[in-house]
Amino acid sequence: MGEIKTNRRAWRHGALCMAIGMGLAMSGAAVAANTDGSIVGRTKAGATVTVRDPSTGLTRTVTAGDDGTYRFPFLPVGHYRLESSKDGQAVAEPAEVNVSLGTATTVNLVERGSATTNLEGVQVSAPVVISAVDVSSTETATNISREEIRRLPVDQNVASVALLAPGVNKGNASFGGISFGGSSVAENSFYVNGLNVTDFYNRNGFSEAPFAFYQEFQVKTGGYSVEFGRTTGGVVNAVTRSGTNEFKTGAEMTFEPSAWQATTKNHYWNGERYITSSEDNYSRTKMNVYASGPIVKDKLFFFAMYEARGYTPQNTDNLGTVLTQNDTDSGFWGAKVDWHIDDKNLLEFMAFSDKNKNLGSVYNYDYDTHTKSARKDVITSNTGGRNWNGTFTSYLVDDLSMKLMYGRNEREDFTRAQSDIDCNPVARASAVPGPGVPLGCSTSTAVEKRNDTRKQGRADFEWTLGDHVVRFGYDHEVDTSIYSRRYPGPGSYYYNIYATTPGATIENGGVVPAGYNAYVRARRYEIAGTFETTNNAYYVEDNWNITPDFLLNAGLRRDAFDNKTGEGASYIKMDDMIAPRLGFSWDLKGDGTMKVFGNLGRYYLPVANVINIKQAGGLLDQRTYYAFDGYQVLDRNGSPYAMPILGPQIGPVDDSQGDGTVGDLRAEVDRHMDSVYQDEAILGFQQAITDTWSWGVSGTYRKLHNAIDDMEISATPQCGGDGYIGYVMGNPGRKLTVYGDTNCDGTPDGYIDIDTSKAGWALYDADGNYLGQRGWKKPRRTFGSLEFQVDRAWDEKWMFNASYVLSWSRGNAEGPVNSDTNFDDTGRTENFDDPWVNLSGGYLPNDHRHQFKLRGTYAITPQWQVGADLTALSGSPITGYGVGNPFDATVYHSYFICVDNCADPVSENRVYERSPRGDKRTPWTFNLNASITYLLPIDEKNNLRVKFAVYNLLNQQRTLGVDQDLQTSVGGLNPTYLQPQRFQSPRFGQLTVSIDF
Repeated sequence: MGEIKTNRRAWRHGALCMAIGMGLAMSGAAVAANTDGSIVGRTKAGATVTVRDPSTGLTRTVTAGDDGTYRFPFLPVGHYRLESSKDGQAVAEPAEVNVSLGTATTVNLVERGSATTNLEGVQVSAPVVISAVDVSSTETATNISREEIRRLPVDQNVASVALLAPGVNKGNASFGGISFGGSSVAENSFYVNGLNVTDFYNRNGFSEAPFAFYQEFQVKTGGYSVEFGRTTGGVVNAVTRSGTNEFKTGAEMTFEPSAWQATTKNHYWNGERYITSSEDNYSRTKMNVYASGPIVKDKLFFFAMYEARGYTPQNTDNLGTVLTQNDTDSGFWGAKVDWHIDDKNLLEFMAFSDKNKNLGSVYNYDYDTHTKSARKDVITSNTGGRNWNGTFTSYLVDDLSMKLMYGRNEREDFTRAQSDIDCNPVARASAVPGPGVPLGCSTSTAVEKRNDTRKQGRADFEWTLGDHVVRFGYDHEVDTSIYSRRYPGPGSYYYNIYATTPGATIENGGVVPAGYNAYVRARRYEIAGTFETTNNAYYVEDNWNITPDFLLNAGLRRDAFDNKTGEGASYIKMDDMIAPRLGFSWDLKGDGTMKVFGNLGRYYLPVANVINIKQAGGLLDQRTYYAFDGYQVLDRNGSPYAMPILGPQIGPVDDSQGDGTVGDLRAEVDRHMDSVYQDEAILGFQQAITDTWSWGVSGTYRKLHNAIDDMEISATPQCGGDGYIGYVMGNPGRKLTVYGDTNCDGTPDGYIDIDTSKAGWALYDADGNYLGQRGWKKPRRTFGSLEFQVDRAWDEKWMFNASYVLSWSRGNAEGPVNSDTNFDDTGRTENFDDPWVNLSGGYLPNDHRHQFKLRGTYAITPQWQVGADLTALSGSPITGYGVGNPFDATVYHSYFICVDNCADPVSENRVYERSPRGDKRTPWTFNLNASITYLLPIDEKNNLRVKFAVYNLLNQQRTLGVDQDLQTSVGGLNPTYLQPQRFQSPRFGQLTVSIDF
């Protein structure tokens, strides 16, 4: 080690700080665009530096400055040859350089014969991948290339790639998604070739292409540039494959037969089967073919792909009385065209379609005999859409470059069934006895159609000014949703049957009559319209090398969000949201082997389109409650089914969530609403131990400020309980300005200011007497983590990466969705409907105290490789929810449990205890994936690859989520509290065979 240190001192300030193959490195670079990378470094002052892509002939040349610095921005991801010369003489040996997505690769080209050419055995020629410290980085990111994924047991979807990054975990609700650094699943952004493909309706999901269409991924977990915004979670950034001067074709087949899947376990509660899943299985087959090459050599290239898909899942309902067999047979197509107009101008076009159609055939099913009836229904679902963008890149002059992009992202979601006219959906809590035949005559729960279209344009510039690299730009997008939804069946009702006790008070305030142990909620839900949101942002960023060893990154982003009604009028409009970001990177030894870095930043989150629809679209959400008088068995096409018999109505009809009209939005939206934003601080250290080994540690602190959600304003400071306004979209716990009754004559006539931290909620006793008012607690969410990571880069023999994250996520608000109560209307949750829902702070649903991730590949021989990926995750918090509170007669989700006098009609006589948030935990989960790969080089150009992977090798099916309702009525203990409801997916095998010509 002493000799190594001596050599490093000798080439201080002249070392080759490589970031080749950043898929294994711990951080990306702050000074690179979102669709490409950069090469930067030093050479002889005034030298001519040339970079060339041998596969496409792309060549760029710049002249080094007086201090010897040079820079190539906006380089397409790929492999390059770098040369430097002056007065016709080479300054240094040429370097082979890989440019990764979103990273700046530092290459110092030094004079021949100097000590700096001794690189301690580090090779820079591809395909050797070298993990190194990137001293130009002030963010935390993980790059993962297509080749690395092919060596590892990574399931073929983008979420599985993102989950390789430290601090990224699956969501904790049935609506799925991924969580970055304690954030909810509805706070992330996803890009393909610079095109934003995030689902803007609910912000949980994205448009997706097959693995074989992508070239590289970058998963940004914090500290990212002002170029990225509209997220308080994380960013998944991807680029697709492109053509070269070499004609190539290939095919890839993926098989996942049902015979390679472990049986999903049934689940029992008090001796009764309440989840029937042993009949659930699927078969999946995919056939992918591609072709690429030159249309005009060194000028015009293409890449085209088609994937045929066969997917046939089947599943039963929880009772095992209904079987649905699905058939998905849809093809993906995608293409990329690159035109190298000249060495200073590039034009590229990308397009793909992820449209998908599924037919679900529904049968009555006898679990005991494993027999099914004649088909009784067909459910049809259409999803996905077409996506495209065009990008123009230009080197205007050596020091100024430009990138222009325009694109379109489409997503469809259309579900309907043959039985929609005749059949209402019916469901029951497991504590309610079943009828012995299927509930309802359809498993369809919605007739829903949504078409989302994003039109997006952006311009990005980079200007080098001495020691400063200034980046600035503008992006603009228009997000339009055409939406309609209703429940199927007569009257568009969905019937839910719940267990209760006589005399219990249910959520609409009604009291269960004597003799009844169950009640029915008949919910009618209808909405339709066209809604638009416009988002735009400006940004500017300066990357200043104050010294050769110290980089300061300072940026400013200005966002604006404009959500509109179905008539096109603005109703939630927020401007001048200023997001400052400041980062630094200090090359401690000046040789690129050790750095300290940090970042401070602010990030804003837009309002999802679901808010436009629900708040400004004439939503009818009508809930009527009845005593349950048993079942009526009916028949449809020879198949029996049961419907609930409605007994006496309990309490009033509740249409507080929407009465079918678009009201005066001045009375429904805060006039001066502030956006949701998050502040983040990161401090880290990274060191290259050897040419292949590196390690690092970082700490992250995040604090979410503000929430946008609906509150029921039932009182005002001016008129007390007589000033009822209704549900208002605003910032809970902050000042609210809304149109209402200023002189208490019952007629709205002006704007009212309400400090919702102190007022806005009317308190009443059981007799309806007004007791005064109170406000809401401000939303709080803090996240702190310590991340440790060690990395061993791939060297054609083996690689290894391990990370451990110790973290805490605490507060009283998860974010714009509620995972613990399974509520996914982003930004319109029940969290602030009344002051009691978020009264308690504690550990939040995405809190996992300990997170271990290990992955690696080992080449037994040049033909055989084995790979493994292990995740060990501590459990998530469990809260025992009640429905009442000791402050008034409200019956709704709360953190209080009635323990005495619960049946007393006088609410003041009831005795409550606090039920702490997150005082229990789900168990640890372990997931081990393993693979073996056979590589056969047929000749110099043709290769065969066969990979067999087993996911969840140990067949762990541990509990991921439980029933968290401790009481569903005042005093009525829920018999299924803590009942496991969601589980790990069982073991399955996957065979992938690919051949490239």
